Amino acid sequence: MKKFKHLLLCFITLQLLNSCKKATDVIAPTPTPIVVIDAPIAPPPAFGFYVVGYFPSYRLLADVPDVKFKMCNVINYAFARINSAGALTNFTTTEANHLTSVKDKAKSLGAKVFISISGLAADFKMMGTTPAGRTNFINQSLAIVRNYNLDGIDIDWEFPRTDDGTDVTYTAFMKQLSDSCHRGSKYYLTAAITAGRYVGAERDAISSELWVSNYVDWFNIMSYDDFTTNPLIPYQHHCNLVLANTSMDYWVTNRGMPASKAVLGIAGYGRPSGMTQLNTVLSMNAIIAQGGNLMSDSAVVSAAGFSNYTVYYNGVTTVKKKAMLAKQKGNGIMLWEKSQDTHGAFSLLKAVCDTIGRAY
Repeated sequence: MKKFKHLLLCFITLQLLNSCKKATDVIAPTPTPIVVIDAPIAPPPAFGFYVVGYFPSYRLLADVPDVKFKMCNVINYAFARINSAGALTNFTTTEANHLTSVKDKAKSLGAKVFISISGLAADFKMMGTTPAGRTNFINQSLAIVRNYNLDGIDIDWEFPRTDDGTDVTYTAFMKQLSDSCHRGSKYYLTAAITAGRYVGAERDAISSELWVSNYVDWFNIMSYDDFTTNPLIPYQHHCNLVLANTSMDYWVTNRGMPASKAVLGIAGYGRPSGMTQLNTVLSMNAIIAQGGNLMSDSAVVSAAGFSNYTVYYNGVTTVKKKAMLAKQKGNGIMLWEKSQDTHGAFSLLKAVCDTIGRAY
């Protein structure tokens, strides 16, 4: 009996040892290789009728009430600037803090925030001439967007031209920038463009490829600043309704820009005609302070040593007509710029929102 128990104990011990050996000899499964799939390049989703308000870096946040941020669904912070070397100029600490404050305010009130990039045409030309220059500039631009948690980039190159080759470099630059912004449908890309009234090198420099192939999400059409200093032309209105219709007809009807990408620009200021523009251009606030009529499109004012000259602007009635035009033929309104607008019951942005039915 003892012998049997001894044999049984030996058998159990061998089984246990064998089990342990098998456990240690198990071959680990071969790990599945990690396949890195490059993010697709596609535009981010559209979000209805765009109400774009520019906010210049030199304006105080306190100058614009919260309701003006609620009225807009896009705030273009203006500007990051290109320098003579074709690179972005670094923000100072004060500028960085200001951008952060504007971004935080805008996002808390439901607006997306883009960085608008501007500068001299010659500096853009320097940047865009070589692939290396474009790549470096694009990397700097995207770094701003990522570092400040922004939603997109607005390019304000005034203006590429067909007679110096910058139409070609502009198109190449915008396509490359678009690929970076649209990777993974992450960031929006917009562009400020000429009103389109005058035939020539500036108007013809904007290639239809940019909208046909969805490189640019929308275009901010600067349908204003059609002024002259010629004293023989004292009555030219720089942003009348005729110019707005001309802009939409040219870009959408004649050139084939999709209405979904056409954003009509309006001005929050007035200009004189047939005289200097130096310090005679007045904001809506300044015009109203001198007795200008919010329902009219012109007023007699005094500024910069000039007395009783006429300044031309858009009152509420005309802005409502422009908003309806933009709704019927395009997909947005852009205002340069938010702090110039009056902030009461007859503000231009309020007129826009009331016309298109945007809650605020």
